[in-house]
Amino acid sequence: MILRGFQKKYLRGLAHNLKPVVFVGQKGITESMLRSVDEALDTHELIKIKFVDFKEKEQKSELSSIIETRTNSLILGMIGHTLILFRQHKDPKKQKIKIPVKD
Repeated sequence: MILRGFQKKYLRGLAHNLKPVVFVGQKGITESMLRSVDEALDTHELIKIKFVDFKEKEQKSELSSIIETRTNSLILGMIGHTLILFRQHKDPKKQKIKIPVKD
């Protein structure tokens, strides 16, 4: 799924009041952490992930790319140590977020 700029901005606005649901600690990316991200995306579609022990921008960027690829999600942005991810539910009836469309 490819989102346009205004759509990403809309989703980042929705994410503003969200609390992180997954935390990445010393162990980095583990199978159980990826499973948690996957389940959270299935449930919420839009989530935040907090990097607790990774403070370097390059580290966070590399880990974010791995998470994005492994969970088949989309990175909307990184604010400080918090990553915003989005993955629309496959079942249209279970989709909670309606993405705006412009002609």
